[in-house]
Amino acid sequence: MTHFLVSEEHPDGQRLETILRILRKDVLIRCTKITDDARPEAQHVLANNIKVLEHLSEAIRLAEDSTRVLDKAFGPSQAAKGGPPRIGTE
Repeated sequence: MTHFLVSEEHPDGQRLETILRILRKDVLIRCTKITDDARPEAQHVLANNIKVLEHLSEAIRLAEDSTRVLDKAFGPSQAAKGGPPRIGTE
């Protein structure tokens, strides 16, 4: 069972790319709060967060690509309406 993503058991869930965008926004907000902190530790964390942002952006692109592939092959997802998964097992 998923906790955040749309599924048969969780029809009110969200798409992966939506959750990743929310995470990216939160990390970005944290970055803006430490940008002016010149301490080495803060700059180290900022650099790590920037790398995390890059990875999140790539993950968003991949999730969007998967959604496009599924939409093209099987039409829009019906999971939010209690429909079966488009691929895989129920």
